[in-house]
Amino acid sequence: MKDVLVIGAGGVSSVAVHKMAKNPDLFGKITLASRREFKCEAIAKSVQERFGATIETAQVDADNVDATAALIDTVKPDLVVNLALPYQDLPIMDACLKAGANYLDTANYEPRDEAKFEYKWQWEYQERFKQAGLMALLGSGFDPGVTSVFTMYLKKHYLDRIDTLDILDCNGGDHGQHFATNFNPEINIREITAAARHYEEGKWIETPALSTRQVYNFEEVGTKNMYLMYHEELESLATHLPELKRIRFWMTFGDQYLRYLDVLQNVGMTSIEPVMYEGHEVIPLQFLKAVLPEPSDLGQTTKGKTNIGNIATGEKDGQAKTVRIYNVCDHEEAFAETGNQAVSYTTGVPAMIGSALMLNGTWKGEGVFNMEQMDPDPFMDMLNNHGLPWQVRELAEPLKF
Repeated sequence: MKDVLVIGAGGVSSVAVHKMAKNPDLFGKITLASRREFKCEAIAKSVQERFGATIETAQVDADNVDATAALIDTVKPDLVVNLALPYQDLPIMDACLKAGANYLDTANYEPRDEAKFEYKWQWEYQERFKQAGLMALLGSGFDPGVTSVFTMYLKKHYLDRIDTLDILDCNGGDHGQHFATNFNPEINIREITAAARHYEEGKWIETPALSTRQVYNFEEVGTKNMYLMYHEELESLATHLPELKRIRFWMTFGDQYLRYLDVLQNVGMTSIEPVMYEGHEVIPLQFLKAVLPEPSDLGQTTKGKTNIGNIATGEKDGQAKTVRIYNVCDHEEAFAETGNQAVSYTTGVPAMIGSALMLNGTWKGEGVFNMEQMDPDPFMDMLNNHGLPWQVRELAEPLKF
């Protein structure tokens, strides 16, 4: 058993730490750190009550490389699991290099002052991690993460070649709030309001945010409107699976959510440009985040299911083939196990699984890696065993849109 330091104390972190503590055969000492240690202590209390396991807690400002490196030196973990904000990816990677620790995260780096989602900043760490003899695993969440592993599992077992890939993310849950986001509001709204992009025939095609809508009937959830978006796994999959002719990402939104979002955009509340208020700089989106419900508090009221997966077209043994692979997760079941709703659960469980595979040496290497560069089979086995079972079925025909 090997030790981990988890940084961040939101809903995803809560799920990951609960699942780590639930599997003492996979994890040794678990230390949870955040800028606000009281949030870590609340998670540690929940873990103790549910599983009788003890979690160590610490305070750290993850933007401070020296402070984070000093904590790593003190804890001496075999792996640092970054479940903080995407803004903090690079400082935490720097701290891992300084202190000599392996690294894992669930989302790519984003600069604070621009809604830009690219892997280039983290890929530039490749030689530094390689020369240090360390491994950095990027995007071990669901999307990105499981969706990338799903893709490579289909390539390994179902398709000789993948021509097109559609990633479909559906949250069919209802939390009873007028307007709330199911993960960090600031990150969520930045993603949704950014221009949509998809990859086709070697080019990136950009369209206005939420301008392309399709309808899909999701297993165990029903028919939902889904919208074309940009998501970071498109970039990494297009890079590491160059045979792809087209890759798209779709996410479902309810009409009420979009009405509220439209109003907030129109009055400037989703802006990341600072404004002056009574002599102080205020970023509207950060203020909006402060007044919206905490995603980690939504679990008690959320009912319904998520359905996230892929549809791939390609060829097997010379014959055209379309394959669907997906997971369905129940919000109430996720809450009963970990005290968190399914959106946090579907990201926190893959973070735990990726960590376990790095710690036991199943996944190893020196440098910076995306999920699709790893052998998918052990990860897929663990999904079935740790709360995110998946299904595969062949479709009679490809998507018509």
